[in-house]
Amino acid sequence: MYVCMYVYVCVCVCVCVWSHVDTRPNFVLIMADDLGIGDVGCYGNNTIRTPNIDRLAQEGVTLSQHIAAAPLCTPSRAAFMTGRYALRSGLGSHGRVQVLLFLAGSGGLPPTETTFAKRLQKQGYTTGLVGKWHLGVNCASRGDHCHHPNHHGFHYFYGLPFTLFNNCVPGEGNDVLADVELALQHLSLLLGLSLLTLVWLRVFGLLSASVRLLATLACVTVAAVAVWFVPFGFLQTWNCIVMRDQEVVEQPMVMETLTQRMLKEAQNFISRNADQPFLLFLSLAHVHTPLFHSPAFAGKSHHGVYGDNVEEMDWIVGQVTETVDSLGLANNTMMYFTSDHGGHIEDPIRGGWNGIYKGGKAMGGWEGGIRVPGIFRWPGRLPAGRVVDEPTSLMDLYPTLKHLAQDTQTDRPLDGYNLMPLLEGSSDRSQHQFMFHYCGVYLNAVRWHPPGSDSVFKVHYFTPNFSPPGTGGCHEKHICQCHGDHVTHHDPPLVYDLFHDPSESRPLTPADEPRFAEVLERAGEAAAGHRGSLTEAREPSRAPGDEPGVPSQMSWEKILWRPWLQPCCGTFPFCGCQENATLAT
Repeated sequence: MYVCMYVYVCVCVCVCVWSHVDTRPNFVLIMADDLGIGDVGCYGNNTIRTPNIDRLAQEGVTLSQHIAAAPLCTPSRAAFMTGRYALRSGLGSHGRVQVLLFLAGSGGLPPTETTFAKRLQKQGYTTGLVGKWHLGVNCASRGDHCHHPNHHGFHYFYGLPFTLFNNCVPGEGNDVLADVELALQHLSLLLGLSLLTLVWLRVFGLLSASVRLLATLACVTVAAVAVWFVPFGFLQTWNCIVMRDQEVVEQPMVMETLTQRMLKEAQNFISRNADQPFLLFLSLAHVHTPLFHSPAFAGKSHHGVYGDNVEEMDWIVGQVTETVDSLGLANNTMMYFTSDHGGHIEDPIRGGWNGIYKGGKAMGGWEGGIRVPGIFRWPGRLPAGRVVDEPTSLMDLYPTLKHLAQDTQTDRPLDGYNLMPLLEGSSDRSQHQFMFHYCGVYLNAVRWHPPGSDSVFKVHYFTPNFSPPGTGGCHEKHICQCHGDHVTHHDPPLVYDLFHDPSESRPLTPADEPRFAEVLERAGEAAAGHRGSLTEAREPSRAPGDEPGVPSQMSWEKILWRPWLQPCCGTFPFCGCQENATLAT
């Protein structure tokens, strides 16, 4: 009898304990920067070695039509974080500049936006971001950190609040408004010579008192031009920094040790939180230029320094995977690997490869700039080796994470969908009947996956002009523009069936596609409905398409450098510090 009672009590205790075990999964999200879909083995590359990414695909689910919401960093990452097109956050560009260019600008992801990190934070998850942010830091004063990751749902942040630019490495040149810098340099020289001439005339009595006002104005003009010219000379110090939470710990960053430090931070975050639900977003600096020159990988690939960087990036993925597995977390951790957009193909030495797909980074809605790797691994939950050939989006991560974290609270309208039915195989059809592809704030193309059909039609309303004509990109500026004389509008629009022509090389015509008129009609109706979900209001501070109450974050007013917003360790403007190596161990 006592034995039976003892067994009964033990069973009750076990049931009670089991009922309180948190079964919500952990999440490890890994995003590469500027990685081409053709650079990865499981997507067809047989010359660059990516065994660790390939292993994730073998043990999980591979998405073959995984689409970024924009072909550039800032708008794509905003959409990824919020599950909504970048226009809704004010991060679509209506002019020349399409990404944030200065760490001390006031633009960024608005504090009113809700990221998936915020949602999971409210569900009791510990959240961390290691790596690149590129969605702003300050709004009105140094230290308000209104755009900072800590204010967007991440308990912990270590890495680059900005991004990598060539300016971060001496000798790599300038890729931040280089023509503006040159113009200011020439203007400063011209004004300086004019001022010296006025001083010379005054010294020799050839300058009358009546024109002294002109000399004063010249001095003021020289000073004003110099103020705007100065930031270009300090971009390495002021843009290229490392932060831990809201403290600048390295300025300028030391790229030689950045890889190891970021990896160690990611591994430590996983280890610290192994006993509780966590989300880690590892936002890699690889393979954005300037490229890393790590001795352990130098010269090891068949594609020069770019291939070396891809193989180092794959090694990082392998190290993180090993950390998850060694802690016994694999069966309760969803791992995800992707890129923020397609590869930068215009530099044949330092750029990526987008496989059979046309175009690349910053080339509007061409497939090469927006089709990215999408791999999920979750042993025991997701079938190994499954391939999903349905349209999916980076914006789908938000509702997927929200669903898995058991967050049932009604949210704002989203542009993404929960991926779990597709990943698990309970559904073989994407909820994305339509997708909208933007070049800046301008609707570039519409994707339509008709019900009951394998076809995926894409309708291009305009395409960026390649320069020089007939080449594969905008070589003169490296960033294709989205407006005016920089684009060609098509009437009728260009129509492709990606199922039969994924490289977008053979535009359809009414003669060879019976549904041609229907495709245009359905795409037009979908575009009109989509626009109806956006505001038609126009304000000086808002770009066309921005939602009510969301000012444009990409105006010159928001983008340009402001000294009072500059993150700095030490005394501004003499910023400078080097991270203590022991902090990263």
